[in-house]
Amino acid sequence: MNTFKQKLAASWYTKHILTYLLWPLSVVFCLLVSIRRYYYVATAGKRQPLSVPVIIVGNITVGGTGKTPLVIWLIEQLKQRGYIPGIISRGYGGSSSEWPMDVVPNSNPEDVGDEPVLIASSTQSPMIVDPDRLRAANYLIEKHACNVIVSDDGLQHYRLPRDIEIAVVDGERRFGNGYCLPAGPLREPQKRLAEVDFVVSNSGNSKPNPNLNEVAMRIYIAEAVNLQDPSVRRALTSFDEEPVHAIAGIGHPARFFSMLQAYGLRLHEHAFADHQVYRSGDLEFNDKIPVLMTEKDAVKCRRFAQTHHWYVPLEVAFEPIFSEQLFNLLGKSRHG
Repeated sequence: MNTFKQKLAASWYTKHILTYLLWPLSVVFCLLVSIRRYYYVATAGKRQPLSVPVIIVGNITVGGTGKTPLVIWLIEQLKQRGYIPGIISRGYGGSSSEWPMDVVPNSNPEDVGDEPVLIASSTQSPMIVDPDRLRAANYLIEKHACNVIVSDDGLQHYRLPRDIEIAVVDGERRFGNGYCLPAGPLREPQKRLAEVDFVVSNSGNSKPNPNLNEVAMRIYIAEAVNLQDPSVRRALTSFDEEPVHAIAGIGHPARFFSMLQAYGLRLHEHAFADHQVYRSGDLEFNDKIPVLMTEKDAVKCRRFAQTHHWYVPLEVAFEPIFSEQLFNLLGKSRHG
């Protein structure tokens, strides 16, 4: 069903009357955001710093930009270099009232959120959700002896000290109409990107902007994993003999569908809301043709998975220079 919220989000990327009607509210929103950031920057020296470095992976727009696969990649890079990383998240979509909360691969996504469960499953590293990310970071340091913290989202959570900021940008949709909420998709004015350490562009045809120290992140897919038996894998090209159902409850479902279509697959597309809470009926289509979904969706569907349900894991790739620059900066931080 096309709700007002969906219409509003769509208006951010096209010319729409809503943009002009909501523009005054966007001006107020931008002003409040700027005042809030100025306050936290001005008072940063009065707050107790953390004892380990903090890397923020966030964005300045609403909706999915590719933060989660970047976080997973970053954790693996840190572990390869001998760090003991821990991850913190707001746990968006979770209903728990107890904080901070450890997240493990078999945690209930309805309690802690879908993305934290996905990250915990993929990295096998300590993962904590808490609306207070500073409290979560201290918990990781005290309880798990982590020597570096990665924050999944939190670019606007200014109470959390940070040594490195990485902003992820949707390489296709970029910044939409360029306005702040609610007339546009921006959480902060676009000029905020000039202050972060790296701007990561997620796919798209646009060339990275060297003035923003922007680097390209290539996200690709190659195979599907069976939900009932993860040891069973199939190349995506093997699904081209018949139509398949494609499920996506993410910030930008069209990107996932396009990636599947690039393999020549014929899709029955089923776009759900971001952080969709799935029930078994959502995956029943009165046939037994394969159902392909994102890994983020899969963590919420395992309990009622059938043999024809598959998820498609994402892989990311960067030019080697990005890793070099990132870890050089980490080494030069106040904790290096």
